Amino acid sequence: MISHTTSYTITVRIQGPRKIGLVHNILGMIAAAGGSIGAIDLVEQCAEHWLRDFTIHCENPEHEKKITRAIKSVADIKVIAVSDETFRMHLGGKLTVEGKFPLTTRAQLSMAYTPGVGRVSSYVSEDPTRAWSLTIKKNTVAVVSDGTAVLGLGDLGPEGAMPVMEGKAMLFKEFGGVDAFPLCIAEKDPDKIVEFCRQIAPTFGGINLEDISAPRCFYIEEKLKELVDIPVFHDDQHGTAVVVTAAAHNALKLVNKNFKNLKVVVLGVGAAGVACSKMLLASGVSNIIGVDRHGILYDGRDTNGNEMKAWFAAHTNPEKVQGDVQKALEGADLFLGLSGPNLVKADWLKKMAKDPIIFAMSNPVPEIMPEAAAKYATVIATGRSDYPNQINNVLCFPGIFRGALDAHARDINEEMKIAAAMGIASCVDDKKLGPDYIIPSVFDRNVSKTVTRNVVAAAHDSGVAQRRRAVTQIMPGI
Repeated sequence: MISHTTSYTITVRIQGPRKIGLVHNILGMIAAAGGSIGAIDLVEQCAEHWLRDFTIHCENPEHEKKITRAIKSVADIKVIAVSDETFRMHLGGKLTVEGKFPLTTRAQLSMAYTPGVGRVSSYVSEDPTRAWSLTIKKNTVAVVSDGTAVLGLGDLGPEGAMPVMEGKAMLFKEFGGVDAFPLCIAEKDPDKIVEFCRQIAPTFGGINLEDISAPRCFYIEEKLKELVDIPVFHDDQHGTAVVVTAAAHNALKLVNKNFKNLKVVVLGVGAAGVACSKMLLASGVSNIIGVDRHGILYDGRDTNGNEMKAWFAAHTNPEKVQGDVQKALEGADLFLGLSGPNLVKADWLKKMAKDPIIFAMSNPVPEIMPEAAAKYATVIATGRSDYPNQINNVLCFPGIFRGALDAHARDINEEMKIAAAMGIASCVDDKKLGPDYIIPSVFDRNVSKTVTRNVVAAAHDSGVAQRRRAVTQIMPGI
């Protein structure tokens, strides 16, 4: 069965004579090749011929070629162009920089720039904290990546990471009102990445680390937190952990279980797997079993010098269970997959505890397909948008940074992350909660607002907010 997706959409521009039934023949060939029509737009028409754009959803590059060949086989028509709509969206990049007001008079120019700007610069230099009110710092986040772990594609380098970071910046703005800028750097040395971030920190109100490979990402984040007084957040770790915790909170309501008595199996002990486990431990879970490509992690197992895996092994698996993921799943309440495609068989779920919860988050192909897990699982979530219960980081990072910026927080701490998770979970009304609805839609605008409120409150309560709850802006002479 072909799985069409709007993320792979082509537009085929076709010229043809004004002949009855021709468009119908073209549509028939597209359907026969397995394509799905999105739209047909008339570009121009004259007495002799017409020019139309056929928008077609397809599966992959090979499927695109098959559809194009089928169209070209139709007599009397000419294929003028075939364009990939996703690539077209990225032409020239996805971001622009615009001023907040126009410069149309000499007076405006003299205030926005020289000579008037000099007064503002001198005022800020006397107290650098004034940058929070008089510069872009108050609402701007740096999205920093070295491109070593881009999505599930691996090390694509800084240029390869740019389209993803641009997209991240768009999400910041769309869902949190935060101005974010991608900074993809040609550097893999962790200490040099830390130094780069330290040097740019005065310009930004926060730093979002993105798509940096493990275990380097752990070191970079922790070291950077020691050096700068603005929040540093590695979304691949903590964003995932926040949304997973929110989804688990609501799923447990459905099966009448709690974090304290839960047995959790984590398949994939990388950046996200470790962060999710830490947050679940902070939420009260005491029995977590991690599994990597070498099997179950336990205290004393060789972790090949990986300090984070050694920490994980020492703080999880209290019964020191050994074996593979099938063994780990015996009696488990929650399976959390952060690894790769098709690594779990449906039969293995038989030995899980009553009403098992499956979070299979490998993308685009999960550890087990929902159709296969449905026979045994009570609640299923994935990272995909074409199944219910999509666990998506966009539910977290716009609101968590919006809250951190509004509070002028020095850090994004555990209290703020837990507050964000509970905020996300609360956006699903208990009356509407169900196996297919444990997490809100990414387009639910209430999510970011709720997360922001919770994070601001947690920042103040935990002592990392640098802004008073009731703020009066102080300007020169006021």
